Amino acid sequence: MIIKGQKINDRYEIVRNIGEGGMANVYLAIDTILNRKVAVKILRGDLATDEKFVRKFQREASAASGLDHPNIVGIYDVGEDDGNYYIVMEYVEGRTLKSLIKRRGALTLSEVIDIMTQLTSGIDHAHEKGIIHRDIKPQNVLILDDGLVKIADFGIAHALNSNELTQTNSVMGSVHYLPPEQANGGNSSVKSDIYSLGILMFELVTGKVPFKGENAVEIVIKQMKDPIPSVCDINESIPQSVEYIILKATAKNPKNRYDSVLEMKEDIISCLDEERKNEPKIMFRYPEFEKDDEIVGSRVRRNEDKANLDDEEEIEENKKSNKTAFIIGGIIALLVALILFFVLILPNKSSKTIEIPDVSNMSISEATKKLEKLGLKVNPEDKTAYDDTIEEDYVIKTTPRAGKSLKEGATITLVVSLGKEGIEAENYVGKNYLTEKAILEGKGITVNIEKEEHQKDDSSVKENIILKQDVEEGTKLVEGDTITFTIAEFITVYPDFVNEVYTVEQVEDFCKENGVTLVKKEKETSTEKEGTILYQSRKAGDKVVNGVTLTITVAKKPVVTTPQPDLNNSTNNNTNSSNTNSGNTNSDINTTENNTNQTGIGNN
Repeated sequence: MIIKGQKINDRYEIVRNIGEGGMANVYLAIDTILNRKVAVKILRGDLATDEKFVRKFQREASAASGLDHPNIVGIYDVGEDDGNYYIVMEYVEGRTLKSLIKRRGALTLSEVIDIMTQLTSGIDHAHEKGIIHRDIKPQNVLILDDGLVKIADFGIAHALNSNELTQTNSVMGSVHYLPPEQANGGNSSVKSDIYSLGILMFELVTGKVPFKGENAVEIVIKQMKDPIPSVCDINESIPQSVEYIILKATAKNPKNRYDSVLEMKEDIISCLDEERKNEPKIMFRYPEFEKDDEIVGSRVRRNEDKANLDDEEEIEENKKSNKTAFIIGGIIALLVALILFFVLILPNKSSKTIEIPDVSNMSISEATKKLEKLGLKVNPEDKTAYDDTIEEDYVIKTTPRAGKSLKEGATITLVVSLGKEGIEAENYVGKNYLTEKAILEGKGITVNIEKEEHQKDDSSVKENIILKQDVEEGTKLVEGDTITFTIAEFITVYPDFVNEVYTVEQVEDFCKENGVTLVKKEKETSTEKEGTILYQSRKAGDKVVNGVTLTITVAKKPVVTTPQPDLNNSTNNNTNSSNTNSGNTNSDINTTENNTNQTGIGNN
């Protein structure tokens, strides 16, 4: 059993089941190496032990892996893991063509031409590679939001040159698109795909399939025997050139069909040209029912041979048999008439019939009043269902359906809308956002991602892990709703180069590693050691952004110089010194003279 979270080949992590087929189940998964969504098709467990089915599954993978076209879902990987045989395919986020037809009905001619041109391009590529799809139907065609068409599920495609496969008599594919030759147990060819393309084109143009029935057998018989209805009779505005393509593609006799898908594509591209719109209705070259003509002819011959019998006893015997058959037939007819009278006619005389009205989009009370007013009873227990278009608590439909006639007093059950199918929001915190985003988007819910900055060395958070969510756990989410996850964005910040004692070399290495341009300036100082970082232009703790500039100022020792002597100042000083000495001499002389005079006086 394949479960959510399981890894196939230790690479493809299963998200959820997205489809089941006769041979395999398909899962949405995450390719954990390339970090992308993929579709993984795994052979069903009960078939994985059957060598015949395993070989068939592997042949499918081998054939389809050779297809490389924008209108074909791509094949990425093929393998086996612990008994699980798998194919990894492109995951296409789009709706099926069938769901579009159910929602819109008939498409516009321009849309039909666009879709069919893309389809024939893809199928032509497959035919060129020797591969027949064999199961072309709108359920196997995906349409992206941009209008790109992708053909999916070459699950029963076979190589044209495979003798083993061309000998099979198994009839596969949906009966609504099944070519008469396949329905009759014959082999497939490129013309079988052309027939299915023609039926698909009929459905695009009219909004419905050409052949309906109570069961598959009835539809198959119509595919083989009934002519396809005229699309021009269904819608008079459809040009004859469009009907020409459908009639030629869906001819019962493969000889009357297009010889190649490329030939059909060329007609599709030009069908709305003015000169083609009123072209004459197609006339087939070969009989449409060659086998029927042979059967009818053999019956005629047998009747002629019988008429020539001369045996009177045998003729008499036939007369008696015819008489007996006539009597028995009369009795049976009488019994049938009596049954019809008592079952249908007599009750109708005594009981009024009422046609169930359409009460969709009404509230439960409004629908109940309308039905009861007509004489019908309403089941007090409603059925419920999800619906993309009908508002919650309003009626989707009735059981039995609108338009059917019932006897007065019959009971009707209302099918009430639960609104859009949704899910309850979980607590996603701590889970991988890639996986949860894939699951939610697969249910039509938009997932926004916001990032919260954390430093690279923050061990409290991990990459791709959800940190916060803006929708509470238990909230109902439906298609079109939005939820926002917050995850970590790891960043680098500037260190404190000044106070944490970084060297210039360390700053250079930091800038080189983070793509920052470094500008260095120097400043003379006698108080700081040379090479010390004095200043940084980006603050410590700021986010590092690649390509910006960081400026740092680095300490530099001041330059010391020896002073030179001043010659002019030296000469003046010497002169002054001489003058001083002279002054002292005169003083001494005067003093001597005074002393002499004093002596003379004394002598006198």
